[in-house]
Amino acid sequence: MSSSVAVIGAGTIGRSFAFLFARSGYTVRVFDPRSDLAEVVAGLQAEVTADASARGELASDVGTVEAAESVEAAVAGVDFVQECGPEDPEAKPELFSQIAEAAPRQAVFATSSSTIPASSIASALPEPAASRVIVGHPFNPPHLMPLVEVVPSPQTSQETVDATVGFYRSCGREPVVLGREIRGFVGNRLQNALMKEAISLVQNGVVTAEELDTVMKNSLGLRWSAVGQFEGMHFGGGEAGIRGFMEHIGPAFAAIEDLPVDVDPAGMEEVFGQVEEAYGPQPTPQAAAVRDRIQKAVLEARGKDI
Repeated sequence: MSSSVAVIGAGTIGRSFAFLFARSGYTVRVFDPRSDLAEVVAGLQAEVTADASARGELASDVGTVEAAESVEAAVAGVDFVQECGPEDPEAKPELFSQIAEAAPRQAVFATSSSTIPASSIASALPEPAASRVIVGHPFNPPHLMPLVEVVPSPQTSQETVDATVGFYRSCGREPVVLGREIRGFVGNRLQNALMKEAISLVQNGVVTAEELDTVMKNSLGLRWSAVGQFEGMHFGGGEAGIRGFMEHIGPAFAAIEDLPVDVDPAGMEEVFGQVEEAYGPQPTPQAAAVRDRIQKAVLEARGKDI
């Protein structure tokens, strides 16, 4: 793969990806129509350099971040394009058509989209460009969170899937290839189920929002940072493993009743108020720093290079 990659879009996800790719040794060309792109890119380069110094690395050990004047300039000569533009199902195909016309024939076109499947983009492109479109969906921020959900469309070639997985692994990520397209992918579907249950418990007066977070941080969140859902069930069944777990615990779980949940703005007002009372009207940089420090410590304990 080429030593140069392109990032289209310099929002939160795009900037984080650009930092990750440069930290991994790639030359990163970033395009975004924002007027302050030069300043944003300069700031990213400073962060990459500072990070290298903190790790005891030389400037030559990491890549660079460059501002591109256009989509065409960003993707020229690269083998991998990470698109991080707005979630607009009408604009995405047009943008990818522009990318496909200017990028090399072997380039992979990955979208960070959380909701738009690769097939809806690929269907608007001719072959072979359509076969090179794939979803590369991160968890935020991608320079810290290892997971990337790789979601091919029926048109995506196996060569594209393999190249995508190889590229993300070269950046220290943990790519998981989904067997088929599905709305919300995997991580967000799991998050959606838990979010609805959490809201329901607060709305029905079982716990406050802050108490629910205390439960999560001191039980499931701690466990899930070490083992996944099914591995945890396997441990929980003792010598009989997951079969024993389901035999003894499964019926009790099946009997747990569902509580009503209202996610409309009016129904959420009580939840909003509790969250803002507990954590302030908006997240603070100090709170974000604490979150990142804890997440980094967890990753370091798991032996992950961050």
